[in-house]
Amino acid sequence: MLGLPDHIRAFLFDLDGVLTQTAKVHAAAWKDMFDSFLRAEAERTGEEFVPFDPVEDYDAYVDGRPRLDGTREFLASRGIRLPEGTPADPPGTRTVQGLSAVKNLTVLRMIQEQGVQPYPGSVDYLHRLRVLGLPRAVVSSSANCRDVLRAAGIDGLFDVVIDGVVAKRENLPGKPAPDTYLAAARALRVPPEHAAVFEDALAGVASGRAGGFGAVVGVDRVGQADALREHGATIVVKDLAELIGPDTGTDEGS
Repeated sequence: MLGLPDHIRAFLFDLDGVLTQTAKVHAAAWKDMFDSFLRAEAERTGEEFVPFDPVEDYDAYVDGRPRLDGTREFLASRGIRLPEGTPADPPGTRTVQGLSAVKNLTVLRMIQEQGVQPYPGSVDYLHRLRVLGLPRAVVSSSANCRDVLRAAGIDGLFDVVIDGVVAKRENLPGKPAPDTYLAAARALRVPPEHAAVFEDALAGVASGRAGGFGAVVGVDRVGQADALREHGATIVVKDLAELIGPDTGTDEGS
């Protein structure tokens, strides 16, 4: 019924792009922030303005990573080094912290304006797991994870949430390091080899492989199945509905 090996006993889900349709919102927010910065840099230096690519640059440098790491990784890809700054930097300050703050404000505004929609196949999968009494966790680099879960109406479907707030408090390195997923497995009291990771980001899939998890499910929303496999996905699907077996009448509300 669950489409995974029988030894899997816990289920660890990324948020954006796996559970909720917010990956495109994040990509748009990153583009808005970076394009404004890059345009100003081009004017300052006299070099050509090359915009942020919301598919290739997003996938390669920011998707799945903590916000500050994403900012650093993309800037490094363009040969740009900025001062780190502090969390007190006003949004737009020419620092890693200042640019990251702009991105956060932008994505919060977009979510407020557009709302948050979960993927129906993911919600169905979560309900089946809950009916079966199987432990479930969200593992997200976002500090806004709980707000997004509430806005999508799925916050009550998880036993554990490891988000950007928890990662900062416990000093956990972000994806592609496996630490946040390992923390979720510990909180659920299940060894990694008996837990499955669900990810749409290349960095997230790599973290699942690095953590020695029993299954790494790559969710291919944008046509990157081969890349997901190369980074460590053991199973690739376009939607979690593909993992659900024949209906046995266990769905809630049926």
